Amino acid sequence: MHGDHDDLLYGVDDPSDDSDIEGLERFTIRSVGIDIGSSTSHLVFSRLTLRRAGSALSGRFEVSKREALYRSPITLTPYASGTLMDTDALRDFFGRAYAEAGMTPDDVDTGAVVITGEALMKENAQPILALFAKESGKFICASAGPNHETLLAAYGSGAVNLSRLGHETVLNVDVGGGTSKLALVEDGVVTETASLSVGARLVAFDESGRITRLEVPGRVLLHTLGYPVEVGDVLPAVAQQALADRMADLLLEGLGGGDVSPGGLDLFITDTLSQNGKPFFGASHIVFSGGVSEYVYGKSTQGYGDVGPLLGAAIQARITQTPIPHFLQLPDEGIRATVIGAGEYTVQASSSTSFISPDAPLPAFALKVIRPQPRDGEPFEAAVRRALAKFDADTFSAGHALALDVPLPATYQSLRALTGHVMATLSGSDPALPLYLILDQDVAKLAGNLLRDEEHIGRPMVVVDGIDVGDLDYIDVGKPFAGGSSEVIPVTVKSLLFPRRHFRDR
Repeated sequence: MHGDHDDLLYGVDDPSDDSDIEGLERFTIRSVGIDIGSSTSHLVFSRLTLRRAGSALSGRFEVSKREALYRSPITLTPYASGTLMDTDALRDFFGRAYAEAGMTPDDVDTGAVVITGEALMKENAQPILALFAKESGKFICASAGPNHETLLAAYGSGAVNLSRLGHETVLNVDVGGGTSKLALVEDGVVTETASLSVGARLVAFDESGRITRLEVPGRVLLHTLGYPVEVGDVLPAVAQQALADRMADLLLEGLGGGDVSPGGLDLFITDTLSQNGKPFFGASHIVFSGGVSEYVYGKSTQGYGDVGPLLGAAIQARITQTPIPHFLQLPDEGIRATVIGAGEYTVQASSSTSFISPDAPLPAFALKVIRPQPRDGEPFEAAVRRALAKFDADTFSAGHALALDVPLPATYQSLRALTGHVMATLSGSDPALPLYLILDQDVAKLAGNLLRDEEHIGRPMVVVDGIDVGDLDYIDVGKPFAGGSSEVIPVTVKSLLFPRRHFRDR
């Protein structure tokens, strides 16, 4: 589940004022989005323009313009075996894409590599993610996990912008090869996400119908339907249609806003969307993205040795029976929604109000966000212990970042209280470890100075502000982009979740 995400994620209207000074009021950076999915893999290079938000004193930059520079061909994700992706084949594909685009990793400032769906289950998912994050550019976020990819798809498809502009509730449904990701967007804010094992490539077969790949959810569904097949067996056309119909029914059940059957619950990788009793959770519109959306909207009939065309047609037949006027809306991006989201909607930025000590180690990757949030009457130290326990830690240590809300109004007294909370969090930790501190108000430089001069903190420090983080998030903090009299510190907020098995086999 995700809470409020700021304007930075979907950008603001670009005033196209060329008088803005590059490096002072405006920064231009190049990003890459790489999506390694259950069925397909591809990348997009983009140019992002970041403009200072608000007054010249603001340290916050917002993405005001995006331009896709290059979109790679879409390739079937290569597998070396049923449990391993083919690392060399993936490296060759992305290497060719960089060459075609005329880009090198040194040309790429930021971006993200995302592994999605059933690809997450493969034994080498984590090292592949780390490898491509390291090789793809100067500051590339490595992200994995169903909730974060769902968020990226909702932004990349245009569902968030549709909701924001119309002040409406919109459902985004990203149907891929191994999973379907559901996002509920209310007035431009992704308020809930969920993911379930419904996808085109839970079973794959050759031209004769002989099964070449069978994921656990696909096997269980087919067995339930009376087809106890295994790899090497022939899957008859009637079984392919039955599987597509069953998955479409279970997907629509998960979208309906009412109770979900036991069979449907078994498919959910995450919690379901909160039931509110309203049809489709009160949404005015639904947007489909992901590879199967090409079939939902009738944009493609080409098959890839899976049930994608049948699943898309089955979903489309059920959605068109919905009595809500203009319910089904076209996406800005279909199959490329997640990769567009990864390349263009991950970076946030902090600027002139930040504090960086000369010895601060940057870039820093995969920092666990510790965010103490005291309950009514609860001592701050108790909230710290609860926040640390979520990552199975008892003291603030290497690989942690601290996120705090600044008491308002931001006076000297309130900032001293804030720095006191910082010192309480650091109690018992190694004094040589760096502190990465994230604040929600533009007071990072003031807080850093107080920590250095009045709390006499001796450790390296990076204090940034204007960055939205949630509970159990991870962040990457990059080296500043220098220019003119200003600097921008890129920050990405992400998830890192590598489940080993995500289908409740009965």
